[in-house]
Amino acid sequence: MEEGVQLKPVVADPRYEVFHTDCPARDMVDHVTSRWGIWVLISLRTNDLRFYELRDSIRGISEKMLAQTLRALVQDGLIWRAVEPTTPPQVTYGLTDFGRDIGEPLTDLFDRITRRLPPPSPVPEGGSTPSWSPRH
Repeated sequence: MEEGVQLKPVVADPRYEVFHTDCPARDMVDHVTSRWGIWVLISLRTNDLRFYELRDSIRGISEKMLAQTLRALVQDGLIWRAVEPTTPPQVTYGLTDFGRDIGEPLTDLFDRITRRLPPPSPVPEGGSTPSWSPRH
């Protein structure tokens, strides 16, 4: 018989069955890794932002999807929401400590991916600027 590595089953925290569809941790992971959740968390990594600033920083997101994503992330305790009683109300969002903790590996992942991308092509004279640009 060949000797080898003995595999041990993965043991999760006994409070949660992470592979079960009803696990609350799965819902939170779904919110963080949703199409827009990751971009909201990355956008808030350095500054608190107002709703319109978030909308403008995440190209392609509709106001409806941004509102839904923010609502889910606030409910999960990853971001906070502050409303200033002005007319119209000014709503500001920022990362909670938990959100910063979760956002750190996401930022690292984003940075690793962008470092592996080829450099953007030079813009030809009279041409348009690229739709994305690397952030350093």
